[in-house]
Amino acid sequence: MKRIKDQIKLHYNDLSQRLKQVANFIIENPKLIALYPAKEIGKQTNTSETTVIRCSAALGYTGYAALQEDIRKALLLPDGEDPIQALKKGIKNDNNTLMDVMNQDIEFIKKTFEKMDEALFLEAVTSIVQAKKIIVVGLRTTYAPANWLAYSLNIVKGDTILFKGDIDDANYLLREVGEDWLVIALSFQRYVKQTISFVKAAKEKGATILAITDNELSPVGVIANYTLPVITPNPTSLKGMPTLFSILNALITSVMVSDKENVEARVDEYNQTSEHFYSFYRNEN
Repeated sequence: MKRIKDQIKLHYNDLSQRLKQVANFIIENPKLIALYPAKEIGKQTNTSETTVIRCSAALGYTGYAALQEDIRKALLLPDGEDPIQALKKGIKNDNNTLMDVMNQDIEFIKKTFEKMDEALFLEAVTSIVQAKKIIVVGLRTTYAPANWLAYSLNIVKGDTILFKGDIDDANYLLREVGEDWLVIALSFQRYVKQTISFVKAAKEKGATILAITDNELSPVGVIANYTLPVITPNPTSLKGMPTLFSILNALITSVMVSDKENVEARVDEYNQTSEHFYSFYRNEN
């Protein structure tokens, strides 16, 4: 936020009193700017939507949306820090790697649990159970956990599709999407544009969106119906997977508990079908 605050200071003396009122609000409440439209900020500042838009332009932005996007990026990635570069800071020259890594995993799982809204989590579980069909989206570094989630959901619930990006026909999938569909999007820094585009298109078709992401203000977090924040060390792709998989495991287990009878029937059917198509190792002794 330092760069944005410096920009506001640069233009501050040239602003009218009402524009200064909005500028002060931007500095003091950046999260509200990131979350709410100009009309709401106008109410919060006792000005108007037009005044908020004029203030954005006076600060050098093309409009309120540009200011909002800049603030979101600043809140998500302070001072422009690259998550991959942040990895270097965590490299130590000692012999306690095993203990350090496992203690860090435990710490971040606890942080995620403490921040989690249990009522919201249960609503997310209900949305999974009630969905007619589910699409799981997770590309590049989140493809592995997305694949596991889709695989597990197909065992306990069924009717789950893993969107694989360029090798899938996104247009066909989106054409099928309806209001009784659920899209589960996994998205972490650096955010993949294709994931965001797919989620936006699915929401326009009426689908419910469940975002599993690192911040409520992330590109998918701000458009999702339900957002489950996962707190991880940077970069998530290399150091945050234990926390992410813990949340996914909790989701699957909660679905099994809340829809116990149907899940048990599906698991039995799955096992019977597997016997016909796969041969598994057995200890003959």
